[in-house]
Amino acid sequence: MGVQGWTYLFVIFSFGLYLTIAWRCRVRTTKGFYVAGQGIPAIANGMATGADWMSAASFISMAGLISAMGYAGGVYLMGWTGGYVLLALLLAPYLRKFGHYTVPDFIGDRYDSTVARLAAVICAIFVSFTYVAGQMRGVGIVFSRFLEIDVNVGVIVGMAIVFVYATLGGMKGITWTQVAQYWVLITAFLIPAIAISIKLTGVPLPQLGLGSTLDPAVAGESGVYLLEKLNQIQQDLGFASYTDTFVGKWDKMNVFCVALALMTGTAGLPHVIVRFYTVKSVKAARWSAFWALFFISLLYLTAPATAGFARYYMIRGLNGKTYEELPQWFHNWKETGLILWLDDGDGHLRYSAREDNEVFRNGKLSGVEMADIRTAHQLWIDSGGARGVDGRAVLRKKGLSGPDRDIIVLATPEMAELADWIIALVAAGGLAAALSTASGLLLVISSSVAHDLYYRVINNRATEKQRLAVGRGVIGIAVVVAGLLGIYPPGFVSQVVAFAFGLAAASFFPAIVLGIFSKRVGTVPAVCGMMAGIGFTAFYIIACVFFGMQPWTYGIYANGIHPQGMGSVGMLLNFAVTLGLTPFCQRPSEAVIDMVDSVREPEGVGPAVDIDSAPEH
Repeated sequence: MGVQGWTYLFVIFSFGLYLTIAWRCRVRTTKGFYVAGQGIPAIANGMATGADWMSAASFISMAGLISAMGYAGGVYLMGWTGGYVLLALLLAPYLRKFGHYTVPDFIGDRYDSTVARLAAVICAIFVSFTYVAGQMRGVGIVFSRFLEIDVNVGVIVGMAIVFVYATLGGMKGITWTQVAQYWVLITAFLIPAIAISIKLTGVPLPQLGLGSTLDPAVAGESGVYLLEKLNQIQQDLGFASYTDTFVGKWDKMNVFCVALALMTGTAGLPHVIVRFYTVKSVKAARWSAFWALFFISLLYLTAPATAGFARYYMIRGLNGKTYEELPQWFHNWKETGLILWLDDGDGHLRYSAREDNEVFRNGKLSGVEMADIRTAHQLWIDSGGARGVDGRAVLRKKGLSGPDRDIIVLATPEMAELADWIIALVAAGGLAAALSTASGLLLVISSSVAHDLYYRVINNRATEKQRLAVGRGVIGIAVVVAGLLGIYPPGFVSQVVAFAFGLAAASFFPAIVLGIFSKRVGTVPAVCGMMAGIGFTAFYIIACVFFGMQPWTYGIYANGIHPQGMGSVGMLLNFAVTLGLTPFCQRPSEAVIDMVDSVREPEGVGPAVDIDSAPEH
């Protein structure tokens, strides 16, 4: 059985498992639909949180970023991991003691305002749809390569599966499905990493293999360290050393801003925060945070090794080869349109740090059908239709030359010539990672509209049946929108996800932190701060990514701040607006102050707010 046969087997089995779990966990109450009845054990919630957390960005794209960026790519690793620690220690126990369904629920009741609730609903929907776009792109990539299905069809199939188990079981069904998805994705990530580490270095632990010497049969000489060889290859091709720090546009300021945006964005992500509402107590919330960090670390501590192995195989396997000598994995992935390499005129593929104009002066594009070359500076390639497209535009969109960063993890087992079943298992893992996070995000969108908007604002007399109907209907609409975002993604997976984290950092993080730790901040400052933070950050991201605006230098910083890191500035703006307006605005009511006091008291001293007895607004 080939790769495609194994992939069909794994995908059908895993999808069948997810649907079976959803059917057995179907719910008929809003408490079960939104917070799983608050009966999930801590260790199971830890696994579900890990699956919810380790999206397509973590599984598919993070190692690809580290592989392409080298040391600087660790900013995503540090930001996401540090952010989860910040969430677990600083916010999760307090939010669990508060005891409501959603983040907009906390914002609305803490700031005692329907306007604040609506502002939080808008932010939650905006952040969630931005995030889900990255997941759907990941689904499309896996389907297009391994099942040889059109990307659009793959997205539709994935969203249909999510729709079924999200609407049937709500948070309860999603939680137990995510437990299964965690084991699929972590097994799929670890097995190839261990196999490649043994193959390259003879060391079974990938983390140690990355720092070990290469097998003489692989390197052609003994005593050569993998990272040392990788640095040498990078320098020979005109790149900075793989282990060099703060290279090019990834200077200290940008690394700091992106890491901070990812950390604080993590602590404000509504689909992760809601996971701490599903356990029985504050103590269980703390333990589930511990278990989640443990389960997450298994992948995050392995990703740098996978990235280094991939970089070594990719450059050694492709650079300098003629088109006829290219390995089979290149031809497999060429069909997806996610890998394009340049031939500089001598018949051999080159991957170097040269500028566009130098490459294109005598350039040809390998791996695609040539339609016509008009001038030395205008390269055309066959787009599969009746007319060609500008090859420079294709490469500029994809990043000069080389493979799309989103295929690195998925292609690495093929680069290393591992068994077909391992290659297929990685595909199933990528789907599990993308679908697990997508389901959590869709539930956030559903709860934001059905619970926070419909029930808490529009019709607070709605019955359980009406509320469930609205919630499931909203998931259906959200699935369609998410599918469109998967078909027309605004960027590569980790970039899109980083935008979502920046928006969460600029909107929710200050409002949640000040809501818990300050009794003075009232409605008007909090709402103005959220709107200022998310508005500024969204404007900057959209202007830079879609309209070509150059990053702002602020007169003192020559490189400018990347859009991925602008959430840090938006967060500071949020804090500044909120705290600046606070002395001039009305204080919160005594009821709100008492609620904040009860949330901040140790467990057992003050009662947690019960979901079903929460005040209506």
